[in-house]
Amino acid sequence: MRKLIKTFLFVLCIVTMVCLVSGCGNTEQNNNSVSDTNTTENDNIESETSENKSAADESTENESDDIKENTDNQNKSKVLVAYFSATGTTKQVAETMSDILSADLYEIVPKEPYTDDDLNYSNNDSRTSIEMDDNSSRPEISGSLENMENYDVIFLGYPIWWGEAPHIIYTFMESYDFSSKTIIPFCTSGSSGIGASAENVHSSVSDGGVWLDGDRLESGSSREDIEKWIDGLDLDVIQ
Repeated sequence: MRKLIKTFLFVLCIVTMVCLVSGCGNTEQNNNSVSDTNTTENDNIESETSENKSAADESTENESDDIKENTDNQNKSKVLVAYFSATGTTKQVAETMSDILSADLYEIVPKEPYTDDDLNYSNNDSRTSIEMDDNSSRPEISGSLENMENYDVIFLGYPIWWGEAPHIIYTFMESYDFSSKTIIPFCTSGSSGIGASAENVHSSVSDGGVWLDGDRLESGSSREDIEKWIDGLDLDVIQ
């Protein structure tokens, strides 16, 4: 009987020990699982924090670039290319210039359009011959430019007639206040240079602002030629 009791107690001890060892193993495994879970969550939090920081840095950088670009644009002069073109030659140059400068374009349109007969320079009785022979003639312009005060720089284009600017250019220049503006004349012609045409227009305008030396641009001037001429003016006007 005693032997049986001893055997029972021995088996009970063995079972108890096995249970204890098994319980410790499960606890350690659970602890490891919790530790692994916490590590994964920490990694995710760190990753999200890093991504958010990168996104915030990128957003700040973009905002800084936008502010710089807006400031640069605000500092640039507002430019207008105004021109008169009876045959389309000056118009072609002016449109290319406007595109290069990202400038506004304004065509000086005569109220009474010029016909081929009007432009017959060999006829002393033609309209242009009569106008250019009369220093006081001021051909009327159709419409007007309502926001001239918004511009800082004016590129003024015209053809050469009898060595001078067409008198409709005088009409335009005498219609607005250019006292605070920079004016750059340019002309087109078959062969004649700009000569004294710009000086004569300037002298007719009271408080005519700052005039830079103009130049003749050929009818076939390439975009590169026009851009080179603009760059040579040393003005911060290209947008």
